[in-house]
Amino acid sequence: MTLIKSISGIRGTIGGKPGDNLTPLDIVKFSAAFGTWLIQQNKQAKCTVVVGRDARISGPMMDHIICGTLVSLGIDVINIGLAATPTVEIAVTETKSNGGIIITASHNPKQWNALKLLNEKGEFINDTQGRLVLQLAETEQFNFVDVDKLGKVSYRHDFNDIHIQKILELPLVDKDAIAKAGFKVAIDCVNSVGGVVLPQLLKALGVTEVLPLYCNPDGQFPHNPEPLPEHLTEISALVKDKKANLGFVVDPDVDRLAIINEDGSMFGEEYSLVAVSEYILSKTPGNTVSNLSSTQALKDVTVKFGGTYTASAVGEVNVVTAMKQTNAVIGGEGNGGVIYPELHYGRDALVGIALFLTYLAYKKMSCSQLRSTYPSYVISKNKIELKPGIDVDAILANIKDKYKSKPIIDVDGVRINFENQWVHLRKSNTEPIIRIYAESKTMDDANNLAQSIMNDIKAMS
Repeated sequence: MTLIKSISGIRGTIGGKPGDNLTPLDIVKFSAAFGTWLIQQNKQAKCTVVVGRDARISGPMMDHIICGTLVSLGIDVINIGLAATPTVEIAVTETKSNGGIIITASHNPKQWNALKLLNEKGEFINDTQGRLVLQLAETEQFNFVDVDKLGKVSYRHDFNDIHIQKILELPLVDKDAIAKAGFKVAIDCVNSVGGVVLPQLLKALGVTEVLPLYCNPDGQFPHNPEPLPEHLTEISALVKDKKANLGFVVDPDVDRLAIINEDGSMFGEEYSLVAVSEYILSKTPGNTVSNLSSTQALKDVTVKFGGTYTASAVGEVNVVTAMKQTNAVIGGEGNGGVIYPELHYGRDALVGIALFLTYLAYKKMSCSQLRSTYPSYVISKNKIELKPGIDVDAILANIKDKYKSKPIIDVDGVRINFENQWVHLRKSNTEPIIRIYAESKTMDDANNLAQSIMNDIKAMS
């Protein structure tokens, strides 16, 4: 059983002992810490927090505890119930709230849950803010109010409609073109909140034939909820057998998007962002951002349209920061996380679906044909375990020195750029492990590049 405290929130497995797992006592402590931080940020003024959750089995239990804790601090709560992560983010700004809590463990299995923490912009809190929340939780410096100052809970159930309407109003979403294309679309929503909102979105976009798979939001995940190819065999078969034009797969909180081609093959989660970005750049040329572990194909597409590509540190908050700094028109992460600032600064599978369907309708080609138009790269993901006591920072510094003749980015570990390939090394914050991602034109080349770096590390340790 596990409890992981990070700058953006806390996640862990349900049950067990306090401090070791995500128990009711831990939920109270971190909810109180976040609420206390918000009150301090707002100079003791009355605060409001939006709370929403995915469909995990533990969601209602956590919802009650979190809302009760916030109310006990004198904070008003707007509870929007079952909601995608991007929907909660939009709800924070729409209601002009001071922050938000999303109850979701994203792609983790059903025994996990988490509190993800948002600021008043509906964006994840940054490193400095997160550390203050963790410090408050550690010291338990909470001041609960007396009975006359308790906060109140109100309920809103219209934010799916609001979110979808905002998507429909985007100039680059063309529901008429989508409807005219007559797409048959399969969806796998892993029995979470996507099962509620994806059918609603597709209907609003004019898709008349939807093949739903695992759309009952009961939290009983039928397969590993991370949308990786090895977990998507059933929707792949459904798309092929029912002759669908394509399939969409989302994770439990609907911020990651994977696409299935009409022949049942994978479009590639890395390429969800690439395809959407190409469409955006073709209409509104500009800059792009993704993290250091994302495919080079986004850079290639960006350069084609005359823009500048920037690689940020891993983590949504870091991508968003870099997007704002470079005035990027589109960005995200290679795990299918599309961030479109025209709507909001957060990974959003729903806007990704709308923009992708629009582009596919305009291109008048199949999914696999569209995919074949992009530079083909593959990523090899590895890790190397080190002996306890090894100075990981020293190893990364030595690797950086060895390859100093190559272009290097060191904002998050060490990324070394070679011609048409790269390798990214990051240390784990919780164990003596270095993660090594390598991308090249073929899997053999990517594996060989990763192995070469791993041999270097072994020689140094």
